[in-house]
Amino acid sequence: MRFPSGFRFQVCFAVLLLGFVLTNFRAEAQVGPLLRELVLRTDTTFYQLSRNTIAVQGEQHLYFYYRQEDETAELEVYPLNFNTSRPVRIVRSADFLLLDSLTPVPNKPFYRAKIKFKELTATRFLRLTFSQPADSVGSAPLTQSVNLLPVTRTTLELRPGDTELFVGEEKVFELSSNNLKNIRTTADWTKGRDIDYRITQEKGGLRLHVLPNALGTRLLTVQAQTERPFLTDNNRRVSYSLPPIRQEFSVKASRLRFLSVDKKEITIDDLSRRKGVELILDNGRTFDLKRTYRIEEQEEAGGTLIAELFTRQYLTNDRVLCWLRVYNTHRQTDSYLYIKENDQAKYITNFNISPKTTINAVSVRHRGGDWTNSTNVNPGETVDVRLEGESLARARFHFEDVQIIPSDSSIRTDAAVVYRVQVPITVDKRRITIFNNGQPTGQSLAVREFQRPHPLDFVGVTFGESPRPITRFNGPVLYDRTVSDVVFSFNTAGIDSDKQLYGKQYLSFDIRTQNARGELIEMRTVDNIVVCPDENSVRAAFYQDKQCQVGNISLNSLLSARKTYALDDWSTIIITVRHNQAQYQEAGFTQKLELVLQRRVKFDIDISFPGGLLTKYKGESSFTSFGGISLATLAQFSFYHPTKINKLRPYKVGAGFVALNAFNLSQDANVNRDLGIVVLGSVYPTRSDAKLTFPLYLGGGYLMNKKSLFFLFGPGIGIRL
Repeated sequence: MRFPSGFRFQVCFAVLLLGFVLTNFRAEAQVGPLLRELVLRTDTTFYQLSRNTIAVQGEQHLYFYYRQEDETAELEVYPLNFNTSRPVRIVRSADFLLLDSLTPVPNKPFYRAKIKFKELTATRFLRLTFSQPADSVGSAPLTQSVNLLPVTRTTLELRPGDTELFVGEEKVFELSSNNLKNIRTTADWTKGRDIDYRITQEKGGLRLHVLPNALGTRLLTVQAQTERPFLTDNNRRVSYSLPPIRQEFSVKASRLRFLSVDKKEITIDDLSRRKGVELILDNGRTFDLKRTYRIEEQEEAGGTLIAELFTRQYLTNDRVLCWLRVYNTHRQTDSYLYIKENDQAKYITNFNISPKTTINAVSVRHRGGDWTNSTNVNPGETVDVRLEGESLARARFHFEDVQIIPSDSSIRTDAAVVYRVQVPITVDKRRITIFNNGQPTGQSLAVREFQRPHPLDFVGVTFGESPRPITRFNGPVLYDRTVSDVVFSFNTAGIDSDKQLYGKQYLSFDIRTQNARGELIEMRTVDNIVVCPDENSVRAAFYQDKQCQVGNISLNSLLSARKTYALDDWSTIIITVRHNQAQYQEAGFTQKLELVLQRRVKFDIDISFPGGLLTKYKGESSFTSFGGISLATLAQFSFYHPTKINKLRPYKVGAGFVALNAFNLSQDANVNRDLGIVVLGSVYPTRSDAKLTFPLYLGGGYLMNKKSLFFLFGPGIGIRL
C-alpha cells in the first residue's frame, strides 16, 4: 500500500515527536544528581518525587497534603549510588525536627527517616536537603535539595441567621472553616460592589464584614484566598482561591438617604482643618451649590461638629464636588455621619476621620523576654517590635534593610502595631530607620553588638604544662614542681560562632597568694580585661577597639611582693576569673583556679628526746634494760600525703647522732652512756594539733665508745611550740 507523501511526512514527524517525549521522560526519570527517588509518607498516603511534583514559580515541588501544623512524615530515600561507606545524610533545618536519623534499611537499597514539621501553614520555602560524601579524593560531595509544597484542603462556609441589610450599615457575620490559620485576612474593603466586604480574624474566629451600597435583593460573592494552596485539575495546578461563597441579601433603605463618598479614609491635620479635603459625594438632589453643611454624629440637634461640607459644583455622573473640612475624629463602626441643614438631618454618610499617623513610642521584645523601652537590637536576632501611637492601622510601615516575618502574634490596631523582624547578621548600619509609605517616621532601632557572657572555656591557663581551658580545673590543683610563671591566654576564635554571637568579653582577675599557714602574701585585682572575637567572626569588623587584649597575661608581671618561683612549699595561688557584671544585663560566669605548690618530701633537722630505749649490742643475745632519757639529733626526711594538702604521713626516716642516757646524771658505773651514729625510722601520731607527742623509734647504728654496732627500739618525747 502506498501512502501520500504528506501522510508519510506526518508519520515521521509523529515518530520524532514521540522520541523527543520519551527522551524527556527518561531524563525526568532521573530525579537528580544524588537521588533516584524520594518517598514522603503521611499516615497511609505516600508521595513520590518522580510522580507527585508540580511546578511553582518555575521550580518543581514535591507536594503532599497535611492535616496538622506539626505533621509527622516518614521518608524513604533512594540514592542513585547506594553505598553504605558513603552514607546519605539529611541536612538539619529549623523547619522540621528529625525524629529518626536517616538509616539504611537492611537488604534494601534505600534509607528511611522520620521527621516532624513545624508550623506548616506559616513556613515558607520549605525544602529537604541531602548530601553524600565524595566518592574519591579531590571530587566534591553530592548535594540535592528537594522543594516541598505542603497543600491542604480548606473549607469556608457562611451561614447567616439574618439576611436583611441596610444601606451604609456595616454588619458582621461569623465564618466557619476547618483550618482558620489558612484563611488569608485583610483590613481593606472591596470597592465598587453592591455589597463590599472584608475578612478579619478576631478572638480566634473568622469574621465577614459586609457593607451594602445599593437597594434591593443583592448577591454577595466572597472570593477568599488561602495561605497554603490546594491542587486542582487532577493535581496539575496550584490554586490559592477557595470556591466563591454566594449569599443573597435583602438591602433596605435607611430612614435617611445614604450618600456614598469616594474617600473612606480622611486624615485630620492642619491642612484638612483650614483648607479642606476635596471630596466627591452622591448628589443629594436638594443640595445648594456654594453652601456649607454641618456634619454631626447624631441625628438630633446639638451634636458635636465633626466636619463641614462645602458644595462646589455638580459633576456629569450625578455627583457633587465638595470641600470637606474636618474638626474631630470619627470611626465608621461608631455611628453614621449626619449631613444637616439648619440643625435638621437631610442625609447620612459614613467614612473614617483619623488623626495623622504618629508613632509615640517604640518597644522591643527579645525572644524569651519581656517588652522593654530600649530599642537596641542585635545582629542576627529576631525580635518583636511594637509601635504605639495614633492612626497606625492604615499605615504601611517597613524597616530599613530588615526583613519582616509573618507571625500569628502580629497585632494591628489604630493604637498599636506589632511586627516580627529579623535583623541580618551582616547588618552594617548603627540605626535601622522605620518608614511609613516610604517616608521616615523619625523612629528607629539602634543596632548594638551582642554583649553576652560566654562560658569561660575560651580562657586558657599555663603553669608549666600545655595550655588548658580554665574551666577544666575544679578544686585545688596540687603541683609538685616549681611554678616559673602562670600565664593566661585567650582563644578568641572560641567566642563567636556562625549561630551564636556573644561579642566582647569583659573580664576581671582577682589574684591572691598565701603561705602554707593560709596567711595572705599579696592580693591584686585586674579589671577591664577586654577579649574580642577574632577575625573569623562575622562581626569582627565591628569589634575593633584599642582596649581589646592582645597577647597573654603573665602573673609574675602583676605580682610585686613575691614571684611564683619564689613561693615557699605549700603556698597557694588563688586566681578568680569572672565577668564584669556592670557590662552585662545577665549573670556572668566565674571560674576559680587554686594552685597549691605541693611537695612530696620534707627535709629537716630534728632534735628529740627518746626515753626508755631498748638497745641490743652486736654479739649479745638479748636487749638491755630500759635506758634513761637520751638526746637525738637527726637529719630527717618527712613524707607528705600525695592527695592531701600539707598533710604529713605518720612516719619519718633520718640519720644522725644519739646520746644514750644523756640526761641520766647517776654516778653508777652500770649506766651506759655513749654516743652513737644511727639511722632511725620514727612513727608519729596522726593528730596534727597535739602539742606533746610520743613517737616510736626503730633503727640501729654504731657506738663510738663501745665501738660496736647496736640496734634500738623505744618511745620518745616530742614537743610542738
